[in-house]
Amino acid sequence: MALINTYEHSEQLRKKGFNKENEQILITQFSGSAQSNDLTLPYNCSGYGRVHHFRRESSAGFPENSLPIDPAHHALQLPFENLVRVQVFQNAVCSWRCWYCFVDYNLLSGNLKHAAYLTVEQLLDLYQAEEQPLPIIDLSGGQPDLIPEWILWFTDAVRRRGLVGKVYVWSDDNLSNNYLWEHLSKEEIGRLAEPSLYGRVGCFKGFDPESFSFNTNTYPELFDQQFVIMKRLVESRLDMYGYVTLTAQTADSLQNKMISFMDQIQERIHPNFLLRTIPLPIKTFSPSIPRMASLHHQAISIQQEAVAVWNDELQKRFTAEQRYKRVFEHMIWD
Repeated sequence: MALINTYEHSEQLRKKGFNKENEQILITQFSGSAQSNDLTLPYNCSGYGRVHHFRRESSAGFPENSLPIDPAHHALQLPFENLVRVQVFQNAVCSWRCWYCFVDYNLLSGNLKHAAYLTVEQLLDLYQAEEQPLPIIDLSGGQPDLIPEWILWFTDAVRRRGLVGKVYVWSDDNLSNNYLWEHLSKEEIGRLAEPSLYGRVGCFKGFDPESFSFNTNTYPELFDQQFVIMKRLVESRLDMYGYVTLTAQTADSLQNKMISFMDQIQERIHPNFLLRTIPLPIKTFSPSIPRMASLHHQAISIQQEAVAVWNDELQKRFTAEQRYKRVFEHMIWD
């Protein structure tokens, strides 16, 4: 597969991904998808939603994953839990093709055979029609950041329905574009900077240019852009968190590469942002298995070595008291 021209592909998929005039988003329909084979509960919301279980406990060797559990429950003033069920809606476009993605590639290309244009009001109608609507809604993908209007329209609709304090909205960002600032005004971005309603996680797709390109199938030069975009998101006062995937083709100079990556997070974003960033273990899913060759299975093993460096470095860089705070307690605004 040829490397993706991220700029051109993003522009094409953004056009497919929504109807701005009618404020409609292209939302994935799960029926008949390979992804549906991995769902632990049947899809809901007339086939346009699914329920995901977020677990604090992660895979062996990986730190616990408190996202979005702790930010959401803090915002909603709920007890902290180790397992939560979250309502998920996926948009049907993504500019990258990460080999480990749990979503079918044909659910990422704006394919109308597997998606439909819905307004945020229609999504909330479907959500509220469920027997027990869940308090956390994850606007996932796909790639939500291709359509920043979706997040804005959705959170505004939550406010109009009087659901602030009852519903918390979470979204993903693959740190590949500046659409948030190109298509939303400063005032609109300010409306998203409300931790009691909305939180956002950006995912670093690798720890150096080579692992980034291997994971995303785009050009390695874009690795650097992730830090620039994340810094800008933090400066916009959004309640930001980070994920990182640590799969790579080779373990050569792994420790030095990991240390450099962690240095860059602290130097270019914020010293505390490492404590808001969580390594995600890559696992196999029904859609990803056919894509995998021996080097991908090797990459899954390499991530164990990488996360060991991550854990060791966190202990060196932060005290136990700092490390054991809740993830939302780590301040990233000076």
